[in-house]
Amino acid sequence: MSDVTSESGSEQVKMLSLTEIRPNPYQPRKNFDRDKLLELSQSIVEHGVLQPIVVTPSIQGYYIVAGERRYRASEQAGLTHIPAIVREMTDHEMRELAIIENLQRENLNPVEEAESYQQLMEAHHMTQHAVAERLGKSRPYIANMLRLLKLPTSIRQLIREGTLSGGHGRTLLGLRDPKKMQQYADLAVRESWSVRYLEQRVAEAQPSSTTKTPSASTKKPQLIRQHEQQLSEKYGTSVDIATKRNKGRVTFTFHSEADYRRLIQLLKKQ
Repeated sequence: MSDVTSESGSEQVKMLSLTEIRPNPYQPRKNFDRDKLLELSQSIVEHGVLQPIVVTPSIQGYYIVAGERRYRASEQAGLTHIPAIVREMTDHEMRELAIIENLQRENLNPVEEAESYQQLMEAHHMTQHAVAERLGKSRPYIANMLRLLKLPTSIRQLIREGTLSGGHGRTLLGLRDPKKMQQYADLAVRESWSVRYLEQRVAEAQPSSTTKTPSASTKKPQLIRQHEQQLSEKYGTSVDIATKRNKGRVTFTFHSEADYRRLIQLLKKQ
């Protein structure tokens, strides 16, 4: 490590040897676009590292807290040292900052974004409301993004790659049956369906989704379906409302113990 070279606000910027630095074990992002990494590497060769990375001391050197792309690109550029801000941080703080830094990337795909919200909730026992407040977003927005994690892995991968959008993914959830979701996802990709056209096709598929044709008296009224949709978006999970005469039930679906605790916390606030 070389001497202090400059200051950033009240924090000192040091030149650290790349051999002293290791990736953050809590980094939520596992895949880095090779072409964009090469582009950044070429920029570093020409202009240098314009923004210091953030690291925290470890037993053997330093862990990266924020700026792993700059670190990797600097390696590719052949640098031996990189400007860094050294902060003393707990594991809890390091994990949270890594997730938030990941969320601030402009090219984050919808599934990566949803996974980051889920990690914040599980690692720090945060509710959707708390995550929304922490990041300056609305709770329904967080809930809608988290719904993407209920999609089959193969469809989530299509969204990661940009082949399908987050809007396509949320629309496919209306089919409920994973096999049908995959069938319509494949059609949407092959025939370049817009989200609006996919919505129409999914709506058309609903009456034929059961083996028996329901009579007019057993079909759900439009108002009930609207209430299901409103509750689903509010609580970030699928909701079923069943009515018979003057009685009925409202069913919330949860997919893990953490999801169950989240729902209970939200319902207690009402």
